[in-house]
This record gives sequence, structure tokens and C-alpha cells, in this order.
Amino acid sequence: MRSPIVHGLAGSILAALLVLAIGSIRGAIVRPGQAQVPLTRAETGIGQLTPHAPAGYVGSQACASCHATTVADWQGSDHARAMALATPATVLGDFSDVTVRYLDETARFTREGERFLVETKGKDGKPATFAISHSFGWKPLQQYLVTFPDGRVQALPWAWDTRPQAQGGQRWFHVYGDQAIPAGDQFHWTGRMQNWNFMCAECHSTAVKKGYDAASDSFRTTYSEISIGCESCHGPGAGHIAWATAGKAGDPVLKGFSSVAAKRPAVDWTPDPATGSPAASVARPAGDEVETCARCHQRRGTISEDWKPGRSIVDTHLPSLLTSGLFEADGQMIDEVFTDQTFRQSRMYAKGVICSDCHDVHSGKLKAEGPLVCSQCHDQQRFAAATHTGHQPGPAAPDCITCHMPARSYMVVDKRHDHSFRVPRPDLTVTLGTPNSCNSCHADKTAQWAADAVLAWHGPQRKGFQDYAGAFHDARRGDPAARAPLIALANDPRTPAIVRATVQSEIGRLPSVATESVIRLGLDDPDPIVRMAALRNLSPQPAEIRLRWAQERLADPVLGVRIEAAQALADIRPDSVQEPLRSRLLHAFAEFEAAQALNADRPEARAALALYLIRRGRPDAAEAELRAGLALDPAAAELSVNLADLLRQRGRDPEGEAVLRQAIAVAPKEPYPHHALGLALVRQRRYPEALESLARASQLAPGDARLAYVHGVALQSLGQPEQGRQVLRRALQANPFDAALLGALLAEAQARRDIAGAVDLAARLSRLRPDDAELARLAARLARP
Repeated sequence: MRSPIVHGLAGSILAALLVLAIGSIRGAIVRPGQAQVPLTRAETGIGQLTPHAPAGYVGSQACASCHATTVADWQGSDHARAMALATPATVLGDFSDVTVRYLDETARFTREGERFLVETKGKDGKPATFAISHSFGWKPLQQYLVTFPDGRVQALPWAWDTRPQAQGGQRWFHVYGDQAIPAGDQFHWTGRMQNWNFMCAECHSTAVKKGYDAASDSFRTTYSEISIGCESCHGPGAGHIAWATAGKAGDPVLKGFSSVAAKRPAVDWTPDPATGSPAASVARPAGDEVETCARCHQRRGTISEDWKPGRSIVDTHLPSLLTSGLFEADGQMIDEVFTDQTFRQSRMYAKGVICSDCHDVHSGKLKAEGPLVCSQCHDQQRFAAATHTGHQPGPAAPDCITCHMPARSYMVVDKRHDHSFRVPRPDLTVTLGTPNSCNSCHADKTAQWAADAVLAWHGPQRKGFQDYAGAFHDARRGDPAARAPLIALANDPRTPAIVRATVQSEIGRLPSVATESVIRLGLDDPDPIVRMAALRNLSPQPAEIRLRWAQERLADPVLGVRIEAAQALADIRPDSVQEPLRSRLLHAFAEFEAAQALNADRPEARAALALYLIRRGRPDAAEAELRAGLALDPAAAELSVNLADLLRQRGRDPEGEAVLRQAIAVAPKEPYPHHALGLALVRQRRYPEALESLARASQLAPGDARLAYVHGVALQSLGQPEQGRQVLRRALQANPFDAALLGALLAEAQARRDIAGAVDLAARLSRLRPDDAELARLAARLARP
């Protein structure tokens, strides 16, 4: 909901508190909770996955008769070994009765003939023996899966380090490093964040159909091929075989496939003698190949299993943007985001470089080792020189990858390289705290030392292609200083689409007439990821404006855009609009509901569907979804909070209080049920209890400005003005650009006749709301002597 601080600013603070107590807190915490999935002990027999080829799928071996060399290359690839049945030929770990300890856990790995077993703690926290059904991956680590009778497949936390012993490998280790993950936690190996059916299957097997059955809370997941085969990228091959055996008659482009990724024109990347950097012999876009690879090499959510080559990734998936927690402010990866979003930030991608320029698409290997892959296009003599690197050439000198593709380790031993090919920026480390590749080697030196060295070598103008760190850093803080650079990025056609989309996700924090024009521009952007992100900004707008701005997107050619439009317009009654808009609206609604049904095994999908159903005017269905989500995960705070709020709206506040108290009992450290309970107690005028719950919520999430705001206003309203002011001031120090905190303190300063304080607060609030004429008049009036 919007902030309750409105133009008057001197009205009753208690009235504002009551508005909060009545209002929904929808959308505040829609995120994964914790899974509570009933499991059966594996020693009583394991379930089985079902190989099942959808129509037209023939398997990779069918390709070998004509493409023997290609298939041989693929057979040695990571793709071919992405997953396998657990056999002596595929299992690399030591199961010779080995016991491994990790924190307070112990695992024992044994073997009975062809069966591989592990004794470790199960869902209930008690030791049990589980049979390994599959090996998962092969280098630099191999994981192991357990298949349960209800079709769930779970990834064990113990992995085998397949690196050579000299590199620290040939050992068992725990993928969470030194983090203790108790039974019942969503990240425990029996929890939903380690569920293969949802988390892993699509990108480790071919033609996967998840097959979740909501009625029985079970899976019947199928695939055409257990690993990543030819048809994972090329689509079903039966038509192609028929085309080949019929003398290659028919469409010479499709060659019997139902669709193909568009081919790029051949390009010669010749280094420019003046710069040493390559220039393409012909201009070309990056093409469809990157979209094909992105399906598995990016952080995203699935909205459709109907993938076909050549389609936009947004037609079947919703990609993550360069947001806080996933990416640094400058776009470098933090969390396990894989490589696509970083590559799309690069100058190389902008110039038309694609994955196969560096990687063999079938073997997965680099086309040349180390920096030689770069010298396919870049002048090695120029770029290996000390004038470029600042280091004397030699075995110890850094190479292209060291400086321009810094790596992070995931799952303890899996190093992954950033693919944005950025210029090292230690100066940003100094000002913003983002990492840089210089100090990854020179860890004994300061970032300022590295920044001074780069400045001495290359001068002040060498900023690189990705120059938006400052804008995103300020935007994440809500600093109005970000408004102008964000608008400039949105209007610059050279800005990568992934960055323009992230601008849309950040600019909603800084509402103004100018930023509204950016949102409208994004709705018509040529790239669907930008249109998708722009639609997410429409929720604060009145219904008539949302309908006017978003209606064209209901007919967008890309599914991900259409379902975002459906969410934006969920409260529009179809019978209130004319054809063809009515049919488009109903069709988009159906597509949104189908996308959530696909993910009905996930509490967050249940929550999203419930909020949509509330806006559609279907409270019974919304309540059923929220309760079904809580059955999947009783600790999912967003479900409990939204269910309690829905019950309040339906006149069943006592039931809502019971829901919140149960949520607190299950997950006492989740702040939002405490907060919602505090608001419920305010409505019942049980103020001392309310203050206790609101204080607890704020203590559990000390960085959450809204929780602190509500707690501070409650204290002021209930006879503790000084304590309330202290809470609000501490929160403002941590969140200096929060409009609600500024508004509350402005009202309080006026009430105390603290004119100097009110002038400062009004000026700060005016910078956040540059188009608020009444606020500007108040600020001017306060500033007069």
C-alpha cells in the first residue's frame, strides 16, 4: 500500500496508525518460505522417474548416424553428463564405507552391490539410510539425488569434489560450507530449495515435464532424455530425420524442425590496427543463439514448459533483473545467477558476439585455452603488453580472464566467471564498495592503491562500458540523486536492455512526472524484458490510467509480457470493456493463472495467485490458495500475513489473529507475522500487546523502514512521544530517503514547533516528491523567517 503520510502532514498520527492497521501489507514479503514435505524413508524402496518422450522426440543417439563427430563431441561435454542413473560407471564419489563429519552432522557412504547408500539425517532430523537414485553433474563436483515414492527428488547436501587431489579434490564436502542447515529449513536437503523437480530438472534433462499433482501433493516428472541432449537446444528431431531420409525435400531453413534459431551472417572479427580491438566485418545482432543458451544459463522463473528454439526467453521464463542481493550495483554477480545477465551487459553482446564465438556449442569447451580464446579477435601483442596490463609479461602476469572475468565460487568449489567483460574499477570499490579484480590478487593492498594505479596507467576517462553503478547504488537507497541518471540510461539507445529493464525496476522508488514518462517509454520498448519490467510499475496508478497504458501489452507477442499485463489489470472487470479488449483481457488472465498452476508446488506461486484473485473479486478462491500454500509450507510468512489480512477484509479478524499466532509459533523469527499481529491488536484497541508485537517485528528486521515507521508512530500515538521519536530517528539514519519516516518526523517537528528541524525535513521530503505542489508550499512557508 502507499504511505499514509499525505499532504496535510499535521493530522492525527493515531489516524495514520489506524489506516495502517486496516490496510493490507500485500507484496511486502512475497518470497520463498520453508517447505514441510512428507517423505518416505528410502530404505523401504525408492520411487522412479519416468523417461517419456513427448511427440517428436527421438533421442541423441538417433542423430549419430549423420552427425557422428558432433555427437562424439557432445558425449564428452558437461551437458551429456548433467545427470545419470547411479551406477558404478557414473558415480565418482567414494562409497567404500566412508564417514564424514560436518558441524553437528555425520554422513556415512556405503555400497551394497550396485546400490549406493548414504546414512544421514532426514526431514525429521533423525538419521536414516537413503538409496542414491542418480548422479548429478561431474566436475568440479558431483552431487547425488534421492528419489522418494511420491515422486519428489531431493539433492543431498554432501557432494564429491572431483578435482584432482593436488587441487584439494577427491573428498566429500558439504555444499553449504560452514552454514548449519537444520531439518525443517527450506534449504535442508529435504526442503523445497533442494527439490530437483522444480529447482534443477529443466536444465539437467531434456523435454522435462514437471508433472506436479496438487491434489495429492506429488510429482510425476518425465523427460525424454536423462541428460541435456541434442533436442534440448534444437527441439524435437523426428521431423528432421524424416526430412533427411526423404532426400532433404522441403523447407531448406527448417530442415524438418518445427522452428529453428535464426542463423547469423558469417562474420570475420578482424582486429583494428589502431586499437587492437575487433571490428565485425558486417553488422549483426546477437541473434537467437543467446536466447537458447539463456534458458538454462540465467537466473529466471519458468512460466511455460512450451519452449521452442528461436523464441524469446521471456516467452517461457521471467528473467531476474540486476537487483540488490543478486547483483552488485555495477552489475557484477553476487548470488548464483549463472552468466546470461552479466553477458547481456557487455560491450561484446552489444556488438553481436554470441556464445559460440568463444565456446564450442557441442563439446562446451573453449575454442582455445586461456587468453588465446581472446586473441582470436583481440591483438594479443598489444593487450599482453605492460602498457595495457600494468604488469610485466611473464608466467606470473595476469591474463585477460583474470582482470576482465573475475570469478566467484559457488557450492564451495565451483568457480564461475563474470561474463560482462568489464574494465576493472577499483575506484568504485572506494566509493560504492563493489568488488574489483585488482584486489582479488592484491588482497594485501587497499582499493585506493589499486584505483591510483589504474588512474596512472590509463587516465581518468577509462570508465568502461558499464557505467551505471552510481545510479543503481543511489536508487537502491531511494536517493533522489538517482532520478536524473536513471532517466538518462532509459533514454540512451546504447544502454543494454537488461540495464534498461533494471532502470524500470528501480525508478518506481522515485515517483515523479519525469519518471512516469520513463515507465511509459518502457512499455513500448523493443525488448520484451523492458516491457515486462515497466508493467510492474503500474500498480500505484488509478485503474483508468493502468488500463490506458497497459492494454496494448495484453496482445504482446511474448507471454511473459502478457502475464505481467494481466497482473497490472487484475482488478479490471472484463464486462466493463469492449471487444476486442475484453477477449484479450480474459485470455491474459487465463495465461497468468496457467503460469501459477504450473508452479503450484511453490508457496510463492500460491501467494501470487491469491493476491491476483483478491483483485479479481474472488475471495473464496484466494483463501483456498493461501491455505493450500500454507499446507505446503506452514512457515511461509507471506501466506500467513496475506491470509490474515483477507480474513480481516471478510469480517473474520479473530480467525486472522489465530493464523498469525500460529505463524509466529512455527517461525518465531519471521518479523512480518509479528507486525501484522500488532496491527490486528491495534484494531482491537489492545494497545500494550500491540506495541509489544510491533517492537518485536522491528527488532527482527532492523533495516526495514516501514516496520520502524509503524512502531514509532504507534509509540507516539499511545503516549510515548519521545520513545517514538527515537525509533523514527534511528530508522531515518539507516534509511535517509524514506518518505514515510520523513513525513512522520516532519509532522512531529511541526507539533513541537521545531521550525529548523521541520525546514530540513520538508526540504528533504520535497526532493523525493518534486511534483508535490502542496508540499513545496509547506516547505517554502516553513523556510520563511
